[in-house]
Amino acid sequence: MAKEVKAGAKKAKSAMPSVLAFEKKLVPSDAQMFAVNWAERHGKAEGLKLQLKSVRGTISNRLSTTLESDPAKLDAEVEKPNLQTVDHCALPSDCDTLKVRFTLKVLSGVAVPSACNNQDFNDTYREAVEGYIGKTGFTELAKRYASNLANARFLWRNRVGAESIEVVVTHLEGENQTQWTFDAKAVGLHGFDNPAVAALAQVIADSLSGKREFALLEVVAYSRLGQGQEVYPSEELVTVKESKSKVLYETGGIAALHSQKVGNALRTIDTWYDGEARPIAVEAYGAVTNLGMAYRKPTEKKDFYTLFDRFGVGESLTDTEAHYVMAMLVRGGVFGQSSK
Repeated sequence: MAKEVKAGAKKAKSAMPSVLAFEKKLVPSDAQMFAVNWAERHGKAEGLKLQLKSVRGTISNRLSTTLESDPAKLDAEVEKPNLQTVDHCALPSDCDTLKVRFTLKVLSGVAVPSACNNQDFNDTYREAVEGYIGKTGFTELAKRYASNLANARFLWRNRVGAESIEVVVTHLEGENQTQWTFDAKAVGLHGFDNPAVAALAQVIADSLSGKREFALLEVVAYSRLGQGQEVYPSEELVTVKESKSKVLYETGGIAALHSQKVGNALRTIDTWYDGEARPIAVEAYGAVTNLGMAYRKPTEKKDFYTLFDRFGVGESLTDTEAHYVMAMLVRGGVFGQSSK
């Protein structure tokens, strides 16, 4: 006779499904780039085109010990031409402001995996998510996403050295539109408690928690960089040999940022990894590739899979652990447990 499972009993780790996937709930478009003047920034804008540059550079990489110790060989190495053909993008000489525009769709349905081959897990997972929504209403995550819209984090290098930055977010809802305007520098990149983003955060929270089916936002940022200044679209990953050593991204003939780059900026909300003030992007192992660091190591039991295995089978997590796990589910991905 089969043993009766007590109500509320924890399920074993083997209950994790081998097929488990979640669709992302923050869906940004590519962000196109335009040129305007700050004084007329809300008027007509000119799409930025990529330019081609061919330059002769100098040798500046670290040399071998042999070259460093032989002046004649060093002179010969320096004489070699370092020819480069690169994509380049800059504001026109009569425009001082970069305009960046994209749309963002915020979806509901985080409690429902797009694929799951274990019904028992599906049930306990749904209960865990509904418990999280009932307790928090997604307000903590929503204010962090809203802050990263308002502070223009998605501009990346185009934010650095700007005299002024304005962000206009419009909630498109049929014939009705609600608009918020933010001083990105006043909102700032550190901290997520600015009351200026509260109304926008509520729209995001209502969508993630299922109070509304979705929200469609139009986001426009203006970065006053100076006339003729260089701007920075996304750089393409080149997998085959190219005549150009740097290839920049464009869409519809207009320079742009990848939607993935925009999304990475929006999910740069993880300050829960060890209490540091610097937020990092929500990733399974807390990876920060430019630093070569993983801040959420499985050996320390801080990584997503360790926490999600507990969360998905009904175990309790701390508030910060639950926020991180839910942010990963909003991010989306394939999280099944291999049978190997």
